[in-house]
Amino acid sequence: MSVIETKALRKEFTVRVRAGRLRREKRLVTAVDGIDLRIERGELLGYIGPNGAGKSTTLKMLTGVLTPSAGEVRVCGLRPVAQRTRLALRVGVVFGQRSQLWWDLPLRDSFDLLRHIYRVPPGAHAARLRRCRQLLDLDAFLDVPVRQLSLGQRMRGELAAALLHGPEVLFLDEPTIGLDVVSRQAVRGFLAELGRTGDTTLVLTTHDLADIERLCRRLVVIDHGRVVHDGSISALHERYGSRRLVVADLDAPVPEPPVLSGASLHRVENDGHRLVFALESARVAEVVAGLAGLGALRDVSVVEPDIEDVVARLYRRERQGCSITSTAKVPGASAS
Repeated sequence: MSVIETKALRKEFTVRVRAGRLRREKRLVTAVDGIDLRIERGELLGYIGPNGAGKSTTLKMLTGVLTPSAGEVRVCGLRPVAQRTRLALRVGVVFGQRSQLWWDLPLRDSFDLLRHIYRVPPGAHAARLRRCRQLLDLDAFLDVPVRQLSLGQRMRGELAAALLHGPEVLFLDEPTIGLDVVSRQAVRGFLAELGRTGDTTLVLTTHDLADIERLCRRLVVIDHGRVVHDGSISALHERYGSRRLVVADLDAPVPEPPVLSGASLHRVENDGHRLVFALESARVAEVVAGLAGLGALRDVSVVEPDIEDVVARLYRRERQGCSITSTAKVPGASAS
């Protein structure tokens, strides 16, 4: 069952730009350009793109903050703008640069106020808070005013606050931005646990591709407001030519590198002391078995493809393959 569905979703903004030393004119900027998206209940979706691609604009339309210029959108069967109050009871939102906590109150008091705002039964609230305290390690700073919390502590508090009313969908915009290593691991572990239970649908936007690799089975990539990839991370690697590498370190160079079925010689390094093979159809074990016959073989390692390089390659290919005009003069607009 689809918990989120969009059809030809579009958002345009009118802005004024300089058109000379004394003139300005109105231009129409398309931030989201006809997105079709279906997200099933319990999915953990990575939604990524470069700066200005339309990620945050999409989330704001899904949560009812922005009204779409065109298209249709349903979240939990509701229209986000027209039924925003009802939707607020069924979704949670964590924006890295926004807070839903009370700055001068201890974290515990913020949680209690949110229980009353969302009218959560005390028993359900206590059970969810107990789980969040355990998974996010909140006890050490529950009685500390929010203004005195570190960024990592506050973000863990934000995650708990967004989940205490039992939302069906959790929207996360850059939840690990600026976090230290310990806090980042705590947040990732918590989100991974949510994903495993399947009780909450997660939509994650981030520039930290390590978050995507560790958490998301499905990845949607947008550029210039359009979807350029929707599928698994492995499909992204396959589509854009990224392959796992098998690195063979040799005690001495071999006269002729071996020919391996299902793998190709990618490069030779260290004056022939290192051979790097790219996997095509072969499995790692098959390549290692083929290399075992090299008497000079010292070590074998596997290098996983870097998703950041793959996404960068995707962006370059999309921009080279098509010209997308993101701005146009508004008909009949007069300069001022």
